Amino acid sequence: MGKPLTSRDGARINDTPPLQGRGRGWGVSAGKLDQLSARAGQMRKGPTAPEKRLWAHLSRSQLGGYKFRRQAVIGNAIADFLCPQKGLIVEVDGDTHGDPAADARRTAHLEALGYHVVRVTNDDVMQNVEGVCEMLLARLDALPMRRAPHPNPSPEGEGLQERTAFQSPAPSGEGLGVGPVRAGTADRFVPKESVT
Repeated sequence: MGKPLTSRDGARINDTPPLQGRGRGWGVSAGKLDQLSARAGQMRKGPTAPEKRLWAHLSRSQLGGYKFRRQAVIGNAIADFLCPQKGLIVEVDGDTHGDPAADARRTAHLEALGYHVVRVTNDDVMQNVEGVCEMLLARLDALPMRRAPHPNPSPEGEGLQERTAFQSPAPSGEGLGVGPVRAGTADRFVPKESVT
């Protein structure tokens, strides 16, 4: 008997969209997603000169502390650069972007998925990379965060409110607790005024 199949293996066999993985997919079959991922890997290994030059300024969170990924698979497209925190896609248009109508369709598709697309030309990057970076930073600062803060910031509710005389501690002695304290499970809270 062989090794059990994972959900990813099952998706490949049935050529259906996978149910996991960095939010990628959006109805793209597992086989197509594998092809796109392989192509993105090839593109990362052999970037164009303008992509190399821009990546030197975007990598390692150098631009305003924003993290970027290069050659990111999004749906059935590969974005040149993606800031997942703000949902900003940067496309460096050069020789491979010869059809403006196709670029417009691709931009509309990515925007329908909730991303913001900025296009810069090879010449802009090669001749004025500082200006491109300033423009990107201004755009990033203007965009809202893609994800809201975590709905459950702390299991004990720390930092949400200060404890008052009417709130009892958790049985563990940490945080505010979740309900009434049963007799014998925790010390009673005694307000400072009544301590002698």
